[in-house]
Amino acid sequence: MKIPNGQQIIEEFEKWSPKYLAMEGDPIGLHVGTLNKKIERVLVTLDVNEEVVDEAIAKSAELIIAHHPPIFRPLKNLQTDFPQGRLMEKLIKHDIAVYAAHTNLDVAEGGVNDLLADALGLSDTKILVPTYEAELVKIAVFVPESHEEQVREALGNAGAGAIGDYEHCSYTLSGTGRFRPTKDADPYIGEAGKMEMTAESKIEVVIRKNEKDRAIKAMIADHPYEEVAYDVFTLENKELPMGLGRVGVLDTEMSLEDFAEHVKGRLDVPAVRIVGDLAKPVRKVAVLGGDGNKYIHAAKRAGADVYVTGDLYFHVAQDAEAMGLAVVDPGHHVEKVMIKGVVNRMAKVQNWQCEFLPSEVDTEPFTFK
Repeated sequence: MKIPNGQQIIEEFEKWSPKYLAMEGDPIGLHVGTLNKKIERVLVTLDVNEEVVDEAIAKSAELIIAHHPPIFRPLKNLQTDFPQGRLMEKLIKHDIAVYAAHTNLDVAEGGVNDLLADALGLSDTKILVPTYEAELVKIAVFVPESHEEQVREALGNAGAGAIGDYEHCSYTLSGTGRFRPTKDADPYIGEAGKMEMTAESKIEVVIRKNEKDRAIKAMIADHPYEEVAYDVFTLENKELPMGLGRVGVLDTEMSLEDFAEHVKGRLDVPAVRIVGDLAKPVRKVAVLGGDGNKYIHAAKRAGADVYVTGDLYFHVAQDAEAMGLAVVDPGHHVEKVMIKGVVNRMAKVQNWQCEFLPSEVDTEPFTFK
């Protein structure tokens, strides 16, 4: 077991929730501190307030992974006798780094919106609002047969060969490699100045263009040759789109009133706001964590009977009512599902001496009576 540094933790996290999935202008990434240090405890939270920072200090966490960016708008100053300045001062004094994954974690497969859909018991889920369609490339590398499995495994572990619900997909051709090392070479096979022939395999894997550099780096690290021969081809075919929100169906139809109670129980909230006839039957559900006001028309076009989202505006509620779309608003804080989701995902990383701790601080600012 080894203690990872912050860079390794975030590199692993971004295999799941890469930055390129974030909406334009979203202030994601490292907000405070440094990742160039050993990390034994990571606190996972929805928000970063002073009580959460105190919790991190008490639990000796060196890194906080949050969903909501603590610096959402540019700071004009950092005065430590004001709340935000005091918060930043405490983080820096205790050498606690803060990393934010916002809309990239909303979009990611298995991220916030999938977690919400799963909590509501939705099946046959699809993207509500497509925001990203990955370009694909094919990496073809030539490797001696003795190291074929080693290189193939390195590529797969770096994310190459993921196709739909399958991973570590590859194709292999056998052939003969020919080369002549120069006098300055330090060849793994052969001698300087002599033509060499060796049995080689050509491994082909598909990967998202944005992730190819990581895969190539891993491939080269596990390849025996001093100079690795490989090709990268741009593909015409694209991945299925990724995006915000999900649309799925309930196992059984229920009234809007019963569904509202279902939402309260499944998302652990004391109250919800409802738009629509309480007797209306609902089966097809759209869900989008956080503020989903601008996507009510997407929910209607998707054929949803009801739309679950937070922070609903008065006039947007009127628009939804007019178009016959029921809405259940459980609040913004239901995105807390990400805490357990991130902890469970990151805890699966093997050979790390690092704890991922769920925050126990309730950052819901509202009290319901």
